[in-house]
Amino acid sequence: MLSPWLILGALLLILALAIGLPHWLESGNPVTGAAVPQGYRHFVLDLSHHNPRDIQWDSLKVVIDHSGHTSKNLPGAKAILPLQHVILKATEGESMKDAHFLQWWTDAGKAGLSRGAYHFFRSSRNAQLQAQNYIETVQLSHKDLPPVLDVETVHEGCTRQQLNRQVLTWLRMVEEHYGRTPIVYTSDSFAKDWLDGEIREHYPLWIARYNTEKPQTQGWRFWQFTDQAVVYGVKGKVDLSVF
Repeated sequence: MLSPWLILGALLLILALAIGLPHWLESGNPVTGAAVPQGYRHFVLDLSHHNPRDIQWDSLKVVIDHSGHTSKNLPGAKAILPLQHVILKATEGESMKDAHFLQWWTDAGKAGLSRGAYHFFRSSRNAQLQAQNYIETVQLSHKDLPPVLDVETVHEGCTRQQLNRQVLTWLRMVEEHYGRTPIVYTSDSFAKDWLDGEIREHYPLWIARYNTEKPQTQGWRFWQFTDQAVVYGVKGKVDLSVF
């Protein structure tokens, strides 16, 4: 005969699993994410090695529930919008190449997605070598999005003048190589405090503003409104933009 204590222990274990397992699953692969700004139906997903590798490229969807939040609950959806655009981290600094980029670039292309590739800019590194790192890594076709430069940090001692000179060096080298005007990714505050008009007014802007209110920076083309969205086909929370 089983001990009453053994039975009690088993019951407590079952109860703990019943309470804790859904929470564990939610934390690792949440079902509900950030609210979506109203009026937009075209979304951009951006990914890097910080995201899980196993992505269902042919099933990516932005699912919006009846409360206006991103969701993975298809039966409870108010809207289901196929995700058509993805921007992948390709390079950083003078030599770093994202560990997932080449495989993801191929997979996204096979799935028929509109692809983009971005470089994370390091102000403490040589701008020409950074541009060359990107050029050597990223092969763009006419179907792909323009090159993207992510500039959101400065090293200690770097002046605004120095930063803008280096950023313009990268942008001009990359534009000359691909024959396409690059997109500049940054935040509302960084654009205001650090980037000169020569950059803000001559290059398409992709602005990060984690809010339901539009970016304050004039002339933006893309708006990254959250880093807490969920997208069907990707595990965990992700960055999501509208345009």
